Amino acid sequence: MSDSHRKTALHDACLAAGAKMAPFAGWSLPLHFGSQIAEHRAVRAAAGLFDVSHMAVFDVDGPGALPLLRRVLAGDAARLTNEGQALYTLMLNESAGIIDDLLAYRHGDGYRLVANAANRQAVGGWLKDQRRSAVTVTERDLAMLALQGPKALALFEDVHGAGADRLKPFHAMALGDWMVARTGYTGEAGLEIILPNADAPGLWSCLIAAGAAPAGLGARDTLRLEAGLKLHGQDMGADTTPLEAGLQWTVHRQPEERPFIGREALAAQAAEGAGNRIFGLLLQGRGVLRGGQRVFTAAGEGVITSGIFSPTLGYSIAFARLPSNAAGAMEVLIRGKRQQARLVRPPFVRGGRPAFQELN
Repeated sequence: MSDSHRKTALHDACLAAGAKMAPFAGWSLPLHFGSQIAEHRAVRAAAGLFDVSHMAVFDVDGPGALPLLRRVLAGDAARLTNEGQALYTLMLNESAGIIDDLLAYRHGDGYRLVANAANRQAVGGWLKDQRRSAVTVTERDLAMLALQGPKALALFEDVHGAGADRLKPFHAMALGDWMVARTGYTGEAGLEIILPNADAPGLWSCLIAAGAAPAGLGARDTLRLEAGLKLHGQDMGADTTPLEAGLQWTVHRQPEERPFIGREALAAQAAEGAGNRIFGLLLQGRGVLRGGQRVFTAAGEGVITSGIFSPTLGYSIAFARLPSNAAGAMEVLIRGKRQQARLVRPPFVRGGRPAFQELN
């Protein structure tokens, strides 16, 4: 691995815990700590701890902060009326392509955005290009831990005793200069803690000692796909609209007078209909669905965007970009052979059990 990859404040702690490191979005991050499957199951059954300090954090402040965010986000930031409220939303370009999917929080007198690491420059640049006077956009150098699983809230409360177990989903609380949010990327209950770099190793050690299992990028990917959560750069991108990504529910069309970027292009596509969209797939036989595999349907050809072997279900699942009218039997080309698959509506797993709905 190149020495040019950035290291988080938890890099040494992860190595000490036995992490196998891998490059991701310019960072050196844990891929796993010995067993990706064991880490996945620990999150589904109890609690896992992830170093997600690579995520990009921007604070947007000043009198013009709300007008800026109402223009650059497809979700209406005006709905964040109370301190700590969070909103999952999209940042669109003029063609309604997805620059990034991110979390927006009401934070102090302003707002905090948590964006994908790979889109750090795109998001920061777009914010600064679109801002008007009286707006300050500050990228923060902070650590971030994700504690996820059915026992995560109780575990954090045992360690910190701050009342975070009473947080509602998509709400955050301040603990001094920490922000503790009831959010995550696994489909389980849990917290994401944003805190100064100097505080991160101590919290990591306390949570591991209390029983949280260290977990890496591999488990994070299988968990998020089981939960039906999409990944920017694979399941969506700057050439993909919310309609095509199945994320139209994140777009706030009311009030009609809010002129967010991409609104006109999105309305035009909604009127015409999207040619392709993301579906969930289950593989019928043996094998593993992987990104880039071709999918054949009666309506035309498509492609797998994300695919895994599901540790919870015991067979392979995927997202696929297919013609919008795809239906019926379909096949996936795996190692030169066509394998039967069927369409479902995610999430694939909820509460540790199958949760998908058959589409045909």
